[in-house]
Amino acid sequence: MEINFTAQIWKERKMYVSYCPELDVSSCGRTPKEAQKNLLEAVEGFLEEANKISEDI
Repeated sequence: MEINFTAQIWKERKMYVSYCPELDVSSCGRTPKEAQKNLLEAVEGFLEEANKISEDI
């Protein structure tokens, strides 16, 4: 299953911040590419936990 999310990336001082507004998940990295990769990992973790919680209900 493929799901598309928005990835907003901007520079703050020496780091790049990445943010997914649909899930209110954020991450960061030293480069835009690293920030995007880290955001993807954070979104995957968020969705895995949400799935676990929904299975427990």
